[in-house]
Amino acid sequence: MAVEQTPAQAGAQSRIHNIGYRSYDGPRLGRAYARRSLYSQSLRGAYGLGRSVKSKVLPMVLFAVMCVPAAIMVAVTVATKATKLPVEYTNYAVVMQAVIGLYVASQAPQAVSRDLRFKTVPLYFSRPIETADYVRAKFAALASALFLITAVPLVVLYAGALLAKLDFADQTAGFLQGLVSVALLSLLFAGIGLVISAVTPRRGFGIAAVIAVLTISYGAVSTLQAIADAQGSTSAVPWIGLFSPITLIDGVQTAFLGATSAYPGGTGPGTGEGVVFLLAVLGLIAGSYGLLLRRYRKVGL
Repeated sequence: MAVEQTPAQAGAQSRIHNIGYRSYDGPRLGRAYARRSLYSQSLRGAYGLGRSVKSKVLPMVLFAVMCVPAAIMVAVTVATKATKLPVEYTNYAVVMQAVIGLYVASQAPQAVSRDLRFKTVPLYFSRPIETADYVRAKFAALASALFLITAVPLVVLYAGALLAKLDFADQTAGFLQGLVSVALLSLLFAGIGLVISAVTPRRGFGIAAVIAVLTISYGAVSTLQAIADAQGSTSAVPWIGLFSPITLIDGVQTAFLGATSAYPGGTGPGTGEGVVFLLAVLGLIAGSYGLLLRRYRKVGL
């Protein structure tokens, strides 16, 4: 039989504990700090830093694959006392475009797909970060990661060229042109990769879609250019290059950076045609940014 407690007995057993809750009175770092933090964490994540060992394997292997050929070229140049490098600075990324495409396909979905899949994006937008801050941080982080993986091999080539005592002025000019080229490439590939990856929360679908877009477009454009060149339609070869990201970059650097075109027959765009190529590249970069803003405004609702 239960014994009912009197109010006096219940009050005697009650306790009031002061656990020290108080309002936060420290510094409030605001949007800029949040944006920088998201950028740095996304950049680190693009190389698996701060994540599991398994996450580091692929980006680090691809980074090594990008750098090893440059080191071999340097060794050959020094050993043979050649008068020039085996490949131009502006053409190195074109030659290694398959590795770059694989890197984009593996890291662009990693940058955005998990946030979409686990529905954590609205938490970013609660405060103080906004939609534009999220998009800028992710875009800048992937573009920076791409710039690292494409620019470091050029640094290796440049250091090797100086070690081989090649002409300083020529090598410096070529190196700077190469940096401009890979900077444009990084922005373009980052934008395309993020737009495709932001469509689906499934990382596997994003990887397959990015590979398909970059690979199929390059294969189709190269085939059509080869056919046009074989049939003597050399004037059509440059314009076909407008329909693939890597051939767009090739066209810009051929027209404005003194590069040797990788198009069939070596027929690249002239300065007039190059303006169209440059506008197409800048338009795609700006368009990718705009599409990402539109996408994440809806996600944040």
